[in-house]
Amino acid sequence: MTALPASRNRFTVDLDALAHNYRALSRLAGPTACAAAVKAECYGLGLDAPALRLWQEGCRDFFVATLHEAARLRAVLPEARIHVLNGVMDSEIEAFRLLRAQPVLNSAQQVALWRAAGAGSAADLMPANLMIDTGMNRLGVRPEEVAGLDLSGLSLDIALTHLASADEPGNPLTRTQAERFAALAAAVPARRRSLANSAGIVEVDGPLHDLARPGIALYGGIVHPRLEGVIRPVVTVEAQVIHVKTVPAGETVGYNATWQAPQACRIATLAIGYADGYLRGFSSKSASKPSGELGAAVEINGLRCPVVGRVSMDLATVDVTALPPVRPGDWATLIGGGITLAEAARWSGLSQYELLTVSGRRYDRQYRADISASRAPEAPQHKGE
Repeated sequence: MTALPASRNRFTVDLDALAHNYRALSRLAGPTACAAAVKAECYGLGLDAPALRLWQEGCRDFFVATLHEAARLRAVLPEARIHVLNGVMDSEIEAFRLLRAQPVLNSAQQVALWRAAGAGSAADLMPANLMIDTGMNRLGVRPEEVAGLDLSGLSLDIALTHLASADEPGNPLTRTQAERFAALAAAVPARRRSLANSAGIVEVDGPLHDLARPGIALYGGIVHPRLEGVIRPVVTVEAQVIHVKTVPAGETVGYNATWQAPQACRIATLAIGYADGYLRGFSSKSASKPSGELGAAVEINGLRCPVVGRVSMDLATVDVTALPPVRPGDWATLIGGGITLAEAARWSGLSQYELLTVSGRRYDRQYRADISASRAPEAPQHKGE
C-alpha cells in the first residue's frame, strides 16, 4: 500500500514541558508526593508517551477514570500503582485483580463488595482507596456515613477527597473541604491521604497530606493565578493553509453568512474543523464588528489573524489581509506560540479541560523531547513512599 503523506493538521506534545510541570508541581507540593491524573488519555494528549515520561520523572501513582483506562495504562506501565476513580462493580472484581488496579470505593455498598471479594483470598486482592465526599456531592461516602463503615479486613491505601472550587482563589468551600477531610480521614485506617488537585496544590492553606493529584496543570493548563509563570505550555495545535482567495467587499464567508467582508479581504482556509476538536465556538461572534475585533485568532508566521465566519466540520477560515502574502502549504498555529491554552479556551467558551479532551483523531500527533534531557527511572524521594 502506498505510504500517505503527513496529515494537514498537527497536534504536538512537548514531553520536556510536561516533565518540567511535574517537577514544578512537586516542588510546590513540598514534602507531599505527586501522583498524576492520566484519565481521558492524559486529558486528550494520548496516553503512552506522556505516562512513560511521568514515570521517568519519578511518578508512581496514576489516576484513571475507568477500568478500561486502567487496562491501557497497565500495558504501558507494568509496575505503576493504578487507581480507578469511578469505583468498582461486582462484574469487574476479577479484572481489577488481574490488572492489579486499585478501585476508589465511593459508597458503603462498594466497601462491602470489596470486603466480600477479599474474604478467603485477601492476599490476591489489591488494596483499595476510599473517597470521602467533603462537598462535591458527586462521588464518595458522605461525612455522616464514614464512622459507620465496616473497614475491617480491607487494605486501604489512600483516603482521598476532591476539591470543588480550588480554582477560585479565596472560595471558602476549599477551606471547609480541607478541614472536613482532615477530621474525617484521621479516623480512616489508610496508609496515605490525598487532598489536592492542580489548583489545590497552591490554593490550600494547610497540610496537603501525603499525595497530591495534579491533572490539567501537568498538561499546560493554568487554573490558578499562582501557577502563572510556573506551568509551561505542553500542546501545540497547527493546521495547514489549503486555499487562499480574495473576497470582495460586502460578500460573506461560511455557513449562514455570519461574517461580511468590510472591504476586499484575503481569506485563508485551514484544514481543521469541529471534527478535529476545533469547535464552532471559535467562529467569529459578530458580522457587524471589524474583523480584528471578532475574538478568536490564529498565528501564521508569528502574526495573528482573526477567525472569520463559521467553523465547519473540516475547515476554518481566517482573514489574512493584514499579513504578508500567505500561501497554501503555510502553517497556522491555533494553540501554542503566542496563543495560550487559557486564551483559546476563553475564545471558544470551553474550559481548558474541555478544549484538550475534545481533540480529534485526525491530527498527526507528534511527541517532542530532548533525549539527552530525559531521566532514567528512579525511586521517588517523596513523603509517602
